[in-house]
Amino acid sequence: MAAVSMTGAIGVTPKAVAKIKAAFAREGVTEGGLRLGVLGGGCSGLSYQFKFDRKARPADQVFEFDGVQVFVDPKSMVFLNGMTLDYKESLMYSGFAFDNPHAKRSCGCGTSFSA
Repeated sequence: MAAVSMTGAIGVTPKAVAKIKAAFAREGVTEGGLRLGVLGGGCSGLSYQFKFDRKARPADQVFEFDGVQVFVDPKSMVFLNGMTLDYKESLMYSGFAFDNPHAKRSCGCGTSFSA
């Protein structure tokens, strides 16, 4: 795994930061950040939320990685504390990957987990 930038309790690799910036530019996003969260559901019980958000909510924890803001709500922080967001590319798969120490089990697609 590439060197990880840790700010508080969430880590984002430089490769993931570059892909987030590229996605922001492609979509014309000039303000706001990336919202990471956890929702009930998914094939393993909990699923990751990953979307653009215009601004942080009052109770959010806000992290910054090389100019990219990441917003996490307090309930999701319980499940994401210590997590690292990476971007992986291979012949079979390209996309964001969650390395979450709280995940006891993950689904095959990597978008849901159980804690």
